[in-house]
Amino acid sequence: YYLAGNETDKTFHFHASHPQIYAEIDENKFMQVINNLISNALKFTPDGGSITINIAEKDHTILISVADTGVGIPKKFHATLFDKFPESRRTGLKGEPSVGLGMSIIKTIVEWHHGEIWFESEENKGSTFYIRLPITNHQAL
Repeated sequence: YYLAGNETDKTFHFHASHPQIYAEIDENKFMQVINNLISNALKFTPDGGSITINIAEKDHTILISVADTGVGIPKKFHATLFDKFPESRRTGLKGEPSVGLGMSIIKTIVEWHHGEIWFESEENKGSTFYIRLPITNHQAL
């Protein structure tokens, strides 16, 4: 992940349930999903906060989560967050701009991968985004 030269005072955590987890993905497109979620976590988590990324095999699927201790998403924006140009579009804590397409695009990419994406968020407590993908039969790789 590239921070565009900005320094950050946030703690990152990464946890994986297995040393290797296999999924059939378009690497470039799927990295766009992960980069967008981390970028949003950076934009909306104040200095001193934390961002945690988890990946685990669970119930014949892969579950990825990106959690932050940021400002959270107001409840009134939850239903439209994945829409194009949603009302929830807002600048980051340090003035980072928002085009309003990112969440719509990542939802489309996740669905192309036969996956699903959803989130939980509470104002002033942070947000967690979840992605569930089917597991690939790694024997064939």
